[in-house]
Amino acid sequence: MKNLKRISALIVLMTFVISCACMKDKNTVSGKVEAIEFGKDGYTAKINTDKNEVYFATISIVNVGGPQNYKVLKQGDEVSLKGELWKTDTEKHIKVKEIVSVK
Repeated sequence: MKNLKRISALIVLMTFVISCACMKDKNTVSGKVEAIEFGKDGYTAKINTDKNEVYFATISIVNVGGPQNYKVLKQGDEVSLKGELWKTDTEKHIKVKEIVSVK
């Protein structure tokens, strides 16, 4: 009986770890910066992914955790961004919480 409980707990733990790892990938957008539109508190970058999906990435100092994490992207940059994803009827958006890489 104890072994059954231990095995069940191990399976639950492994399922949790795997599901968390999968969610991280879903909240990441990688691609090429096609356009930049500056606003009052930051800017929106139009990102075109390898799968030809277009995301509008909202990047602000507050959302990335302060000026030390804030970067101004340029048209043509290859980027990887993490954040909160959402969709409208015709557009995909990401509120950027972390700029993972810029090339």
